[in-house]
Amino acid sequence: MLPFACLAVLAQLIDVSYSSYAPVNVSCPQDATLVRSASSISDDEKSWLEKRHSVTDDALSEFLERADLDGFDAKDFLNSLNRSITIGLAFSGGGYRAMLNGAGQVAALDSRTEGANEHGLGGLLQASTYFVGLSGGNWLTGTLALNNWTSVEEILSNDTIWDLENSIVTPGGSDVFETALRWQSIKADVDEKAEAGFDTSLTDLWGRALAYQFFGEENDAEASLTYSSIVDIEAFQNGEMPFPISIALGRAPDTKIINLNSTVFEFNPFELGSWDPSLYSFANLKYIGSNVTNGEPTSDICVEGFDNAGFVLGTSSSLFNTVSLNVTGFAGLSSSLISTFLGGLDGANDDVAVYSPNPFFQAGYASLKTIVESEELYLVDGGEDGQNIPFAPMLQQERDVDVIFAFDNSDNTEDNFPDGTALVATYNRQFSVQGNGTGFPYVPTNDTFLHNKLGEKPMFLGCNSSNLTDLGTIPPLIVYIPNIAYTAWSNTSTLKMSYSTEDRNAIIQNGFEATTRFNLTIDENWPKCVACAIIHREQERNGWGQSDECAECFEEYCWNGEQYTGDDTIVDRSFNYTSSSNLDKSDMSSGVFEITVESSSTVGGSSTTSASDAISTASSTSSGVSSASSSGTTTSASSKNNAMMTTPSMNFGALVMAMGFLL
Repeated sequence: MLPFACLAVLAQLIDVSYSSYAPVNVSCPQDATLVRSASSISDDEKSWLEKRHSVTDDALSEFLERADLDGFDAKDFLNSLNRSITIGLAFSGGGYRAMLNGAGQVAALDSRTEGANEHGLGGLLQASTYFVGLSGGNWLTGTLALNNWTSVEEILSNDTIWDLENSIVTPGGSDVFETALRWQSIKADVDEKAEAGFDTSLTDLWGRALAYQFFGEENDAEASLTYSSIVDIEAFQNGEMPFPISIALGRAPDTKIINLNSTVFEFNPFELGSWDPSLYSFANLKYIGSNVTNGEPTSDICVEGFDNAGFVLGTSSSLFNTVSLNVTGFAGLSSSLISTFLGGLDGANDDVAVYSPNPFFQAGYASLKTIVESEELYLVDGGEDGQNIPFAPMLQQERDVDVIFAFDNSDNTEDNFPDGTALVATYNRQFSVQGNGTGFPYVPTNDTFLHNKLGEKPMFLGCNSSNLTDLGTIPPLIVYIPNIAYTAWSNTSTLKMSYSTEDRNAIIQNGFEATTRFNLTIDENWPKCVACAIIHREQERNGWGQSDECAECFEEYCWNGEQYTGDDTIVDRSFNYTSSSNLDKSDMSSGVFEITVESSSTVGGSSTTSASDAISTASSTSSGVSSASSSGTTTSASSKNNAMMTTPSMNFGALVMAMGFLL
């Protein structure tokens, strides 16, 4: 294959036509104030919530009825309340691993997924109000929302979305001309933005490259598609889809520091902003890119199109500022050559997403003036502060969320499974200067998480609100669902950038199983327990006691609050599935989220048996569950130290080199 330097030269010789990526000038709206205080949710969100709750009330009633709790009348219960129960869904970061596992997880909640109602948690997605993603998780939420609220099943039947067979670095595979054409088209788009007078960075190239995978190749991957255009989707206008939110972090000008005091930004269909005291402001998303001072346009001319959909999704996943050259394929290259490829990346702000002009310039609501005094706003990957699960938007009292389902596809352990680090980070942040009165339940330490094997099954946090009164506020109940390998090794590297169709589908299948307690074969009462978690905060508010059935669920799934303090060796729980190791083969039901495998390939270059063997399950389970694994093409427990565990860093290094060269 030709080196990227040659590809870039070759690309210059190809005449490329392209659609509009650059923002455009428009007349400012009559209500010219474009920034508001974060003292409440926006009027637009309030109006939208009325429509959404009329939908979620009915969907939740159906879900609770299907859960069939003993002696519980769902309609009577919901009608007795003076408010709607608000459910939030949070999908962690973790690159394509997070996107694919998250896809299976959300499919398990979606009544549009075949079998989800009978063998999973179908209807929970339809009953949810907020749908929040970070980094790889926001690739999932953004893909579904921005493709006219599509479903995972529909995506898998589409040959242009989530085609990961070729790396984002070499989208043409062995066809160097196709790869050159793609990158030249991307460069032309970014150049167009620069020529219109806007600063550009690696995130522009990254976002445009991602757009081809998330929005398809038709119409040049929707170069003019914006995040704010979600408000024009019929399903959103009718309240028939949850409220999507994408998370990023602010980085102060002239610094490289990211920590728990960094400002958490959210993009939602109406606004960009932060609840944190360091900003405490929200800007009209449609018009970011306009020149403003204290929220007022400096002229009658505003800008639209700056909130490009790919750029927003790329902003939440821009890891460039954390990448070590030695681990991304640059080892052995001379410093002068690196400088040539990267175009001064390390010495400038190319490693962040540049939002210039700053929509919050001289806004008057921040308690700290660092962000609002800069003419540029710098945003980075939403998980760099350790909060890799995007809880923040749903912990605000103004949103009044009852329960958050948190899907953790992080890679904290040596073998790329979560260890509760994201929970600890969010718990700790509530006590920082940025906590802003938010509350988060007590959580197990990392050592407790590993030693007590808390990653083997879902876990409820904050089960008894009377034990949380010393926190800033009573937080939502958290239903924590970690990445667990059942029928495929779902612990691929965050930097793995290509997947065969078979391996992609196998990981999605496994995400479904991790969410449904292996298609309800481990715990057939799992939907009942989820229902108990959903209604619990309202029961507490009204002084209503739990049923014996729900009490048993809480005994099974609530964290007991005990922290590990011993000196014995911490157990790596990732491959010790005691909660399911005694399952008899006859207990394994047929798969309910059936995936058709069209070709045979391997993850990590090794063809072995399925991960279900690690938990004493049959590799010969009936179709569906085994459809992505029984062919023996996914990496197994017996090969957990195999090539799959090796970070494919050269791909990512090549990507950064290619981007730096094109800038």
